[in-house]
Amino acid sequence: MKNMRLKIQKLTFIILLLQFFFYKAVAQYKTFELTANRDTINAIDKKDLKQGKWVIKVGEVRGEPGYEEEGIFKDGKKEGVWRRYNLNGDLIALENYRYGGKDGSQQYFTMMGDLVREEGWKAYNPDAPYDTIPIYGTGNNEIIDYKIVKAEQYSVKHGAWKFYDPATGRLMKSETYDRGFLPKEPDANVVITDDKTKKVKPKEVLEFEKKNSGKKKVKLRNGQTDY
Repeated sequence: MKNMRLKIQKLTFIILLLQFFFYKAVAQYKTFELTANRDTINAIDKKDLKQGKWVIKVGEVRGEPGYEEEGIFKDGKKEGVWRRYNLNGDLIALENYRYGGKDGSQQYFTMMGDLVREEGWKAYNPDAPYDTIPIYGTGNNEIIDYKIVKAEQYSVKHGAWKFYDPATGRLMKSETYDRGFLPKEPDANVVITDDKTKKVKPKEVLEFEKKNSGKKKVKLRNGQTDY
């Protein structure tokens, strides 16, 4: 009997504890949902801001496939890792957020789990009044100055973007951004000497000239007819 009373007391305590957290959630949030495990999700607070864990389902629209995503909202802004699934439950994206915008590395997959693309992003803090961004020259991508701009809630491409062949995993293309700017690839036939740009002949031309140096110049046919 004593053991039975202890079990009943323990069960009562657990029920009261669950009720406490339930009523706390009711008092804290304007609206919310409960999962089968009694976890609170999709909560909106008294200021109409999304808070805590959210599960969002988007149906197919105009031929675009639907998906479901889950992650954390903090004061109405996405924060931390967000996972996206297709409607069959396959993971198709891992995204990282800060200040409500994409930040850091993002990964996208096929429904078979093969990596398709990696993206780099930088999120700006809307609470910081200003930010400094570089200004590039048109010649060799050198930073020639900096500009102070008013920061807003937004993200820009920043860091490596890599595109893969999902069938083989082979890297097909890579780009590196600097705060929204994609520097031009340096010209392989241009070198910088004493702050001057010098045009260099392509490797194939140099090899041809070396091979035929000292030989009598051969007249090349140009497709024209001699009269």
